[in-house]
Amino acid sequence: MKTSKIIYWTGAALTSLWFGASGFFELTKNPLVWEITQQLGYPAHFIYILGVAKLSGVAVLLTPNRLLRLKEWVFAGVFFDIIFAFFSKLAVLGLPATIDAGIAFVMVTVTYVMFRKLYPATYSRI
Repeated sequence: MKTSKIIYWTGAALTSLWFGASGFFELTKNPLVWEITQQLGYPAHFIYILGVAKLSGVAVLLTPNRLLRLKEWVFAGVFFDIIFAFFSKLAVLGLPATIDAGIAFVMVTVTYVMFRKLYPATYSRI
């Protein structure tokens, strides 16, 4: 259990750094991030929305032992972001540009598996 906690919190911290930095760069109109995102065909208003969503998700992800159902939604959003980034980059920029999305996918997958190990889903019948 201790190993699972260490892996989970390390993954949560790395995921938060990755997506927090990305969200910050989207909101502050970092030229590199905006250039790539617009090159992929996404409009400016979407980039701002993505930045707010990422920073909100980071806040939830770093909240210990609370908001577990909301964390599920954060993980889902992060996975969607990674999947869309992968296929957008693949279609427009080519396979070499997708390496970061592949790394992020593995990192978030391991973090989510540890999250489920620490907080098993319990379902009740109504």
